[in-house]
Amino acid sequence: MMQNISRNTSKLLWRNAGIKNYATEATFEVNRPYKLHRLDSGPSTTVSVTRDEALDMYRKMQSIRRLETSAGNLYKEKIVRGFCHLYSGQEAVAVGMKASMREQDNIISAYRVHGWTHLMGVSVAGVLSELTGKKGGCARGKGGSMHMYSKNFYGGNGIVGAQVPLGAGVAFACKYKNNGGVCLSLYGDGASNQGQVFEAYNMAYLWKLPCIFICENNGYGMGTSAERSSSNTEYYKRGDVLPGLWIDGMDVLAVKEGTRFAIDYVLKNGPIVIEAATYRYSGHSMSDPGTSYRSRDEIQEVRQKRDPITSFKERMLETGLATEADIKKIDSEVKKEVDAATALAKSDTEIPVSELTCDIYSMNQEGDVHGLTPDKKLKHTTLKTAVNL
Repeated sequence: MMQNISRNTSKLLWRNAGIKNYATEATFEVNRPYKLHRLDSGPSTTVSVTRDEALDMYRKMQSIRRLETSAGNLYKEKIVRGFCHLYSGQEAVAVGMKASMREQDNIISAYRVHGWTHLMGVSVAGVLSELTGKKGGCARGKGGSMHMYSKNFYGGNGIVGAQVPLGAGVAFACKYKNNGGVCLSLYGDGASNQGQVFEAYNMAYLWKLPCIFICENNGYGMGTSAERSSSNTEYYKRGDVLPGLWIDGMDVLAVKEGTRFAIDYVLKNGPIVIEAATYRYSGHSMSDPGTSYRSRDEIQEVRQKRDPITSFKERMLETGLATEADIKKIDSEVKKEVDAATALAKSDTEIPVSELTCDIYSMNQEGDVHGLTPDKKLKHTTLKTAVNL
């Protein structure tokens, strides 16, 4: 049967002779319309999701939110050292994009990547242990917050904007291999004025590379608003001849559909620029309180009116895709997982000194590691020879 709820529609499956029911699928209107640049048509403004898909997206957004809360606490306890950039508030961008990515697709981003690392196959424990520099981390604790990797995930890059031309290179590899894959190359509004960004646009357009350039516009760079740093804040238009698409980055369904559209577009036509309008609740990094250049009231208003997790939960409940019991179950399971991973990250140990020269190269031609000691060279080894596995 069909049931209209506000602007949403649901397909309901009746159970127990009609006493209980839940929606197996629902169709939603995107919260805010897309904006197009050099495109004749854009993504659909209606998005259909099944119950399982919706619950999965909610779980992933909630996992990232709790993971980042734990990361922030570990940093405050001085267990995480160095830099630490949290993704809280921006979860819908990563989760929505991942929902439309295929097995052969790739992603590369900047240093705000704890959430993406988890989405690309690393457990919560693997992320938190990497943050704390422990051997259970996805890079054995060698990379830390800004340098995480997994299959089809090329980081985590510490140099501002450097991931954009690298993303074009990954897209070139997809075209060269003819594997049907694309590369999502993400950067922030603060990195958008880097010269290498425009150079990557140009090369990708000339070679018709399957690259999706994504500006995560969270409103602020390192303490500077977008309006103060950019003469043109319509980032989806800044590719010049490259077509552009503006997406509400706080709406996970709009991001999902926009990404599906973009993947289909770049495989046929070449690169596209996406601006995902989002918001970060924390400062630029943990060393930035985030309140000297914006008000606490502004942050609170976004939390109350536009939070990507809360708003999606309400839509699921309205349409019957989820019940309060479903939500509580997921919340409880996510909390237990993150709590256990946090405890593990605290108790885990660092790699031994003997492993410091492991896996520096994928195919080492020399055998020696140069420049580590003034009087002798060290032998390059692999993980299996350095650690008793």
